[in-house]
Amino acid sequence: MALALNHVSVIATDLEASRRFYVDELGLEPLPTPNFGFPVVWLRAGDCQLHLFERPGTPPSHAHFALEITEFMPIYRRLKELGALDHVTFGNAMYELPDGGIQMYARDPAGNLVELDHRDASTIPRDEVPEYMSLADV
Repeated sequence: MALALNHVSVIATDLEASRRFYVDELGLEPLPTPNFGFPVVWLRAGDCQLHLFERPGTPPSHAHFALEITEFMPIYRRLKELGALDHVTFGNAMYELPDGGIQMYARDPAGNLVELDHRDASTIPRDEVPEYMSLADV
């Protein structure tokens, strides 16, 4: 029986650009990474890890992983500034969920889809977030 998720691995077509995105924009922590014979970066996300592999390939269109974020607006503003919000894959870049949380979708530099979850949608100033949409309204 599986006890917990250990890590997720994603393609990084430009390893340094992807590392900067996850560390500088989303706050993941770099970890010591073994030598696999090809470029790899390990990052800590809470109790789990994200592994970036510099490999050729195209990320899948809808497959994604989710990170829980503690502060929504700084990350939202920065991802919007970077043009990283994904408005297409699920019809909108974000949705308020029935439980009062919100999920926001973005693409990393390699095109991987990342869901960013924030537990309290009531803290978001909706007049500053034109992408805001309630899933109940869809």
